[in-house]
Amino acid sequence: MFIYKKLIDNMKIGYPCINKSIGCTSNSTFRLKSYSESLMIEKIQNNLNCLKKILEFNLSNGILFFRISSDIIPFASHPICTFDWKNYFSNELKQIGEFIKQNNMRISMHPDQFVILNAKNQEIIDKSIKELMYHCELLDTMELDETAKVQIHVGAEYGDKKNSIIRFIQNYQMLPPIIKKRLVIENDDIKYSLKDCIKINLETGVPILFDVFHHNCLNNNETIKEAIELCIKTWVKKDGLLMVDYSQQSPDGKKGKHIESINQLDFEKFLIETRGLDFDIMLEIKDKEKSALQALKIKNKINLYQ
Repeated sequence: MFIYKKLIDNMKIGYPCINKSIGCTSNSTFRLKSYSESLMIEKIQNNLNCLKKILEFNLSNGILFFRISSDIIPFASHPICTFDWKNYFSNELKQIGEFIKQNNMRISMHPDQFVILNAKNQEIIDKSIKELMYHCELLDTMELDETAKVQIHVGAEYGDKKNSIIRFIQNYQMLPPIIKKRLVIENDDIKYSLKDCIKINLETGVPILFDVFHHNCLNNNETIKEAIELCIKTWVKKDGLLMVDYSQQSPDGKKGKHIESINQLDFEKFLIETRGLDFDIMLEIKDKEKSALQALKIKNKINLYQ
């Protein structure tokens, strides 16, 4: 019981990209046809100001895990962007990074699904690598260590999963170190199960982020605890703890639709089922910080009685 209490106390719980309580957004952008350097600076400054407010809110409420929006630097990987945002905002990004490190917070990012490393089209692969470079350069500029991860899906199947996996492995092996040190893959709900991701990990060493909701949609009969145990083995010390994405099926939506607010009984059952395992949780639930606050209460309640 002492071990369980220690482990669950170490667990960080968070939410992605948007805080609905503080009245600002860290992912404001603009239309491509409106691009100008002055507008770019304005939007980035707004996004960074809001990110600071979100992190301060999170810290004051014990939320120590956050996924930064990919739009924090609008059009960063687009050819139109020639603005040197890394140098212009270097000091500010380092200050945000220092706040994160001093307060033992954890950060992740998740590019949109147009990042497809196993694409058949080389242009798509090149664009995907540019997008990954942007994410990794942002985290590097913030001077965050390798526990700050960038997660992606394996990609498309193209009617031939075996060769699509081989293509992912080949393209991954060509990636620069700046991307490899941060990249993780996640199991998805339609194409690539945990078993498929493990095949990729065995060839590349890329860590596997475990998505509970996706696993409930697509699996090979592994229990949640068994699946998490398998994923933990793919992470090494420099990667930090396993990251777990958690959500639940919306009772009034089609299969794969995320729930609006956390089902507290189901989440408590999940924490009890995975007792003794050490990981951080990203809640992919629509009401964001509200469910994160509820999840923290549930975690603390479990701690109290262990």
